[in-house]
Amino acid sequence: METASPEVFQQHLIDPEICIRCNTCEATCPVDAITHDASNYVVDATKCNFCLACVPPCPTGSIDNWRHMPRQRVYSLEEQFGWEELPPELSAGQLAEWGVTAEAAPATPPTNTASTTSADTDTFNSGQYNASVPPWSAAHPYTNLFGPKSAQPYITATVAGNVRVTDVGHQYDTHHIVLDFGTQTFPVLEGQSIGIIPPGTDAKGKPHHARQYSIASPRNGERPGYNNISLTIKRVLEDHDGKPVRGVASNYMCDLKVGDKVQVIGPFGSTFLMPNHPHSNIVMICTGTGSAPMRAMTEWRRRLRNSGKFESGKLMLFFGARTPQELPYFGPLQKLPKDFIDINFAFSRIPEQPKRYVQDVMRERAADLSLLLQDPNTSIFVCGLKSMEEGVVKTLHDIANHAGLNWDKLGAELKQQGRLHLETY
Repeated sequence: METASPEVFQQHLIDPEICIRCNTCEATCPVDAITHDASNYVVDATKCNFCLACVPPCPTGSIDNWRHMPRQRVYSLEEQFGWEELPPELSAGQLAEWGVTAEAAPATPPTNTASTTSADTDTFNSGQYNASVPPWSAAHPYTNLFGPKSAQPYITATVAGNVRVTDVGHQYDTHHIVLDFGTQTFPVLEGQSIGIIPPGTDAKGKPHHARQYSIASPRNGERPGYNNISLTIKRVLEDHDGKPVRGVASNYMCDLKVGDKVQVIGPFGSTFLMPNHPHSNIVMICTGTGSAPMRAMTEWRRRLRNSGKFESGKLMLFFGARTPQELPYFGPLQKLPKDFIDINFAFSRIPEQPKRYVQDVMRERAADLSLLLQDPNTSIFVCGLKSMEEGVVKTLHDIANHAGLNWDKLGAELKQQGRLHLETY
């Protein structure tokens, strides 16, 4: 008597060779199916519902990997934690050993069949509004030119500058670092990121994985006409108990000297890109080093404005930090012309003053934001700590509805048209 064939399971996996451990996938997953240890990010097959929310935000594409597996033989978390590379797809013979034919295997990747949650419910899901396409007028990005599975594993850059951009504190230390590529080709756009490979080996004796950093300079360089980029890097000096901490990558970067060589991979990112058409409005909402892509976008618009050949739309910035001393670029920001950019600060730890977060200041500017939300030329970019994301998007939802707009319709349009981008960690 012939037994029924076991179900073919389409298992979602993360490629450890090209993953840069940026935590975007884990932060994005609405069902907590993604977790990590000191080595790898992995997907729990018992929790993943194939919503694909994690796929578009992944800067490297490492998240978009699938294997046809018999349901009784899915790869466990323990197996995935131990990988240094993805296993090959099971052969027809291996599938047959489990009573499964290759013809029965479903298409890869799967179709998103998971439902989303309405913003009016108690379980508001901000991630459902995150665009997976760039604004229509964004420039074409180049991605993954250098990396483990590219023609060249990395490109070497020379440190051209390293300056502190916050006051010295016990818990924090933020640096503005300039990397020069000389005559080597490394095209980037505002909103993209790179990976830095720290020297040395980890606790297992393996080379360190690359760490991701957003680019803080415009497409034509930190210095116009020079083949260089800048990064905004914060290192934490103390943990929550006041004990000294020394991470690997950020400390390595913050201690670099002019002339030092750095191994770079990337660039990454094909959606978090600024619009290029002249009348586009840009709303930028960020905390801490999430200001890096906002600085890049602002500086590119400033250079276009100074050229006299570009009629810019509105720029509006909401920038949050615990104190002014912890806010990168605080001084230079205040020198920008008021008719060029509308800057709003939010500080949450000033003694004897109430805590104010970016969403609080957004509500104070609701009248202006509601007008921008009604303009189809407006794009919104959110970058910073994951904890800010839900409050920011919920505030946009409330501002829109209070202005008589239908957020369900507007939110869907913002996502579909590539006009609301969330990059949080």
